[in-house]
Amino acid sequence: MAKYCFGVDVGGTTVKLGCFDTEGTLLEKWEITTRTANGGEAILPDVAASILDKMKEREISREDVIGVGVGAPGPIDGEGTVYNAVNLGWGTFSIKTQLQGLLNIPVEAGNDANVAALGEMWKGGGQGHKNLVAVTLGTGVGGGIIADGRILSGATGAAGEIGHIHVMDGEQEMCNCGNYGCLEQYTSATGIVRLAKRRLAADDKPSSLRGNDSISAKTVFDAVKAGDELAIEVAEQFGEILGKELANIAGVVNPEIFVIGGGVSKAGPILLDYIQKNYIPYVFAGSRGALFALATLGNDAGIYGAAKMVLD
Repeated sequence: MAKYCFGVDVGGTTVKLGCFDTEGTLLEKWEITTRTANGGEAILPDVAASILDKMKEREISREDVIGVGVGAPGPIDGEGTVYNAVNLGWGTFSIKTQLQGLLNIPVEAGNDANVAALGEMWKGGGQGHKNLVAVTLGTGVGGGIIADGRILSGATGAAGEIGHIHVMDGEQEMCNCGNYGCLEQYTSATGIVRLAKRRLAADDKPSSLRGNDSISAKTVFDAVKAGDELAIEVAEQFGEILGKELANIAGVVNPEIFVIGGGVSKAGPILLDYIQKNYIPYVFAGSRGALFALATLGNDAGIYGAAKMVLD
């Protein structure tokens, strides 16, 4: 009977890997460099070689491994096919088929944000819930939707791309996706800085943020905690934009809980306060009781979720 599985989280710089037992205990984790040259052709062979090396080191046979789960950036459908992961250099191909051929072990693959959401449901901030929306507030805004305990990936793996919901008409700056006025432009770490700089430019209201050439999401929320009135206005605007959009999302997927992660979430519970109080006025009554929690797995969410895919 199989005793182990592996979780793989492919990032643009490093690939994180974890060896788990079938009870979900992380036995060991490690990283390798992501080699994106030549269309990322070395990435999956490197992953396979690293897993096989670890199996040899730990004296694990193929028969002992139930499978390998992989999370990677870009749209990945329920069959494990990726559709153009630009920052890896990948076009369209089956991750599942290619890696299975290299390992001779069953493989499952999914979008990294969706896989991380599964990890948070299983062992993180969403434990005990089967209907969850994970929101990652980092350089961009990522999302993952878990419905009845399973990833909602959509037709081409593009479900859960909440960062690119249109929230603002008349925006002149382009989002990284090529559109204008996306959620990511106002509620990511860089988006919060954008809101702060625009608020500072609007008038001469005193603020500890004024004259700071290195404003970050952290400095904004540190100022909020210190009672800075202008920073509080920025936090209110952030909360209203994100809270309203999460209310709209709840109208479609009706989650039990929203799990908020990413670098911005390090602001702590105060962040949830601004989101939740702006969620309540806009949400349909049937979703008003949704909980809000901070993610707890950090950078390990992806490997946990990837392992969970194969254990399911």
